[in-house]
Amino acid sequence: MKNEEKILSIVNEKGYIMSKDLSKKNINAYYLSKLVKENKLVRVSRGYYVLPNGFPDNFYIILSKCKKAVFSHATALYLHNLSERCPLVYDITVPYGYGNCYKNSKNVNLHYQKLETMNVGIIEIDSPFGMKIKVYDTERTICDIIKNKNKMDIEIFSQALKKYANSSDKDLNKLMRYAKKLKIENKVREYMEVVL
Repeated sequence: MKNEEKILSIVNEKGYIMSKDLSKKNINAYYLSKLVKENKLVRVSRGYYVLPNGFPDNFYIILSKCKKAVFSHATALYLHNLSERCPLVYDITVPYGYGNCYKNSKNVNLHYQKLETMNVGIIEIDSPFGMKIKVYDTERTICDIIKNKNKMDIEIFSQALKKYANSSDKDLNKLMRYAKKLKIENKVREYMEVVL
């Protein structure tokens, strides 16, 4: 099998290929460039390629623009199945002083966080397309939406709190630990008393 055929085989199987995948298969990056020039592949973002009629992973693409970025708020709710509304505008949290790479992005809603609380609750999950992405865990997301309730769609907010309250995976101890670190302990306790 030729190198181009190997690359296309991977793309057909996974839906995408990363340039780093080539070194694992001992394939020179030249062949990837050749397939792009021949319009057999499309470079969607740095090191990420799909078929011309393929579906790029917008979650991965958007997050790959900034190493410090994390999905949060309504986008994190969707990723944790606490909201059924697929985001058209992606909520992303970055530390203060970061995020310039998103300044011209109309489909990104930026949130800023102090460095000392930025990493609280960051996990890595698979996007709906199977790519590794960073997102705040469920408890951190619940804290964030309570803290920013006035900027949230009330329907998404209410539905998320109810789903979280009814979830067998909820961790109320972790939720209160995060709330204390984020200095919103009373607010979180107040909302949890209503929904539990």
